[in-house]
Amino acid sequence: MADYRAIADALMAGRAKKVKELVEAALQEGCNAEEILNQGLITGMSEIGVLFKNNEVYVPEVLVAARAMYAGLNLIKPILAEKDVAPAGVVAIGTVKGDLHDIGKNLVAMMLEGNGFKVIDLGIDVGPEKFLDAVVNQGAQIVAMSALLTTTMPTMRDTIVALEQAGVRDKVKVMVGGAPVTDSFAKEIGADGYSSDAASAAELALRLIKELEA
Repeated sequence: MADYRAIADALMAGRAKKVKELVEAALQEGCNAEEILNQGLITGMSEIGVLFKNNEVYVPEVLVAARAMYAGLNLIKPILAEKDVAPAGVVAIGTVKGDLHDIGKNLVAMMLEGNGFKVIDLGIDVGPEKFLDAVVNQGAQIVAMSALLTTTMPTMRDTIVALEQAGVRDKVKVMVGGAPVTDSFAKEIGADGYSSDAASAAELALRLIKELEA
């Protein structure tokens, strides 16, 4: 029987090669790819997320853990796609127009993937029309916007307005984050949620998806 705990532990330790070996062994044993994802990879990423939130590990450790997570995830993704296993949800993420910072956005994207989401990474300097396109044409259920400059924060409001004008605002959840962004700003512009760090962002996304499906 595959040791899912060992997969989670190896992931948290950032041992990409070990994670790959353990996932390969589990697949050879005939283990369910969904179980490997949920009980091994997602468990490990969730736990590293909690440590990160509590300042017990830092960005480098999270990046190394994420690399280990992808080593396993890349093996089971084709199987999940073949079986048509639905992701936890679909998130379109990007750093807003005029802002070229991506470390925070990339961390959030990794945590989201580590929690079973399909992530549409729109990159940096993303305007309202690109976020809207991801909702209308790519099935995004959550729009996640990041900003590191106060001067680019108004784009978050513009994007929400664009979603409203296109008549899709009630079909999608909007979450925002980044150093200058606050919970009160999120409420002011009509976002559905604010997150101060990558681990909380993944938790928030899971909560918003449940609200959307309720």
